[in-house]
This record gives sequence, C-alpha cells and structure tokens, in this order.
Amino acid sequence: QVQLAESGGGLVQAGGSLRLSCAASGRAFSSYAMGWFRQAPGKEREYVAVISWSGGSTYYADSVKGRFTISRDNAKNTVYLQMNGLKPVNTALFYCPACHYPSPMAGNYASWGQGTQVTVSS
Repeated sequence: QVQLAESGGGLVQAGGSLRLSCAASGRAFSSYAMGWFRQAPGKEREYVAVISWSGGSTYYADSVKGRFTISRDNAKNTVYLQMNGLKPVNTALFYCPACHYPSPMAGNYASWGQGTQVTVSS
C-alpha cells in the first residue's frame, strides 16, 4: 500500500492556474493508477482525472477537459495536476488516491491522502 501526500493548493483568482503535486511513499508506486478527486463543502467526492500506471493513458471528467492535465513521474514517485482557467466552482479539497486500475469511482480507491485545499476567488 502507498502513503500519499498532496500539496500545491492555495488561493487563486478566477482564471488563474495551480499545479498540485502528490508524493507517494511505499512500495510499487509505478504499479498503481493514480487519480485526482475533489470534494467541495457539503458535497460528495467528485472524480477529476486519472492516469494509468505507465502514464500512457489519461482520462478526465467532462467538466475539466481542456483545462486540467494529469501527469506522473514514476522516478520521483509523484503525480501532478496542472489546473488552468480555474473557476470559483472549482473550490474544493483535492485528493490523489491510488488504485490498481484507472477508475472514475472513488469507492475503487483504497489509499487516500489528507488532501490539499484549492480556493478560487471571483
């Protein structure tokens, strides 16, 4: 099992950009697909993007296609989420869980970090 630590969140104005990072420790990081999910106050956890273990396949929620980019560096045990064109509705706590296969379903992910807060002001 991997341990995960998200970072890079902060306060940004609408239209701005942020790059989130997720550092993994533990065994076999490169064998896991990695996802990004977000949870806004009072709402359920929502799928954002997922990347395969090799980085060769990426998938996105329709709401972020063309604005967000997920990537990974297996040599550094790190996955990233580049977010451009941020909107106030993107304000949420962002998580990067690990799974044995790419999935948009939060229930399929067993390992979760503490999350990093992203706040977008209007």
